[in-house]
Amino acid sequence: MVMIKTDVLIIGGGAAGIVTALTAKQNYPDKDIIVVRKEKTVLVPCGIPYIFGTLRSVEKDRISDDILTKNGIDILVDEILDIDLKEKMAESKMHGKIAFEKLVLATGSTPLKPPIKGINLKNVFYIYKDAEYLKNLQERIEESEKIVIIGGGFIGIEFADELRKLDKEVAIVEMLPHVLYASFDDEFCELAEAELKNIGVNVYTNTKVVEITGEDSVNGVLLSTGEKLDTDLVIVSTGVRPNTELAEKSGLKVTKYGIEIDEYMRTSHPDVFAVGDCAEKRDFFTRKPKPAMLASVATTEARIAGANLYQIKAFKQFKGTLGIFATKVGNLSLGAAGLIERSAKKEGFEYVIGRSEVFDKHPASLPDSNKVFAKLIFTKQGGFFLGGQLAGGDTIGEMINLVGFAIESGYTASKYINLQIGTHPMLTPAPTAPATLKAAEDALKKIYL
Repeated sequence: MVMIKTDVLIIGGGAAGIVTALTAKQNYPDKDIIVVRKEKTVLVPCGIPYIFGTLRSVEKDRISDDILTKNGIDILVDEILDIDLKEKMAESKMHGKIAFEKLVLATGSTPLKPPIKGINLKNVFYIYKDAEYLKNLQERIEESEKIVIIGGGFIGIEFADELRKLDKEVAIVEMLPHVLYASFDDEFCELAEAELKNIGVNVYTNTKVVEITGEDSVNGVLLSTGEKLDTDLVIVSTGVRPNTELAEKSGLKVTKYGIEIDEYMRTSHPDVFAVGDCAEKRDFFTRKPKPAMLASVATTEARIAGANLYQIKAFKQFKGTLGIFATKVGNLSLGAAGLIERSAKKEGFEYVIGRSEVFDKHPASLPDSNKVFAKLIFTKQGGFFLGGQLAGGDTIGEMINLVGFAIESGYTASKYINLQIGTHPMLTPAPTAPATLKAAEDALKKIYL
């Protein structure tokens, strides 16, 4: 078997691996790049819940290989078994040895398997980014009438919304006080729960699943309250763990949060980078380790790694993970960026809150107009942006990106309210009352008290 040689070897073909490869090719067009991945088909990770109720097909959620091959990037469908960093050599399962100059680990994450009795029964599913696995899940969902989702995070509530579109009887069981509790303050979590109930989802919070019952296949879940829910299928959405086995095996520094990296995505070896779910994240404000398994974060890291492979480009440095989230359930969209109030209080920040309630079109009598609820958090001293949360209609996704930009750019409330913005009756709140600017004005009054 002939040894393969390349300049850049990327292990992992998901969003982080793809964007690293494209950015590297753009910055270093003369370098050969190989992406090695285990999956024959790559899926849009955030689109997975929508396979089941909206797209109705796994194929409609796939990412074409053309995005890489048309840019001169090679793909190997294979598995890397071992890495020798001293020799700069990777051992693959089917193609033998691959020599490299630079290595990028984009090995992703694996769903957590909670220690629940009966977790190995038939018709207990996880959210794997695997096309064949998800096709099987789709078939089982079609055969099922009652479905229980364990975990009320983003994926859990999005699955619940999609399954209701199929008229399935759906329940979410969440051990924390609210769904979305890690990402939003209580009042926004309660909005999400109200919308879930409005579309017919049964929501159980402050509740654990103590047992999944059945002999061979699932027939129910037993809750910590003593109640038993009959079910045909269980979807487990209780988080993920970083895939760090290869990194550990090759001697790189690894923590329980992922592969250690610096702000340029370099690992403990100068020619090895790590991006995406497998890489350790650190909070933008505190620099403490922070789990943030988001495709948006992964692709930001990938652009930095791809640009800095052979030389440091100062403007590509990464200052920490903000955590900018957006989701939709029923007719309610939610977004968050930076610190929520619960986290700001826990970390000891002295802060003020600004709020506003406006409509996302003007006049509010226009069709499909939705009320926007905005909550922004600023430091008491200086009025620096700490975080923001929004709820409303479909405009929320881009509105929260503006908040994220303001946080990352070091904006204060006084600077933010002087932003020049564009408005349109069908697309934005009124120029007299833009949602986040009104919330910043509300906070500014408290800063100067």
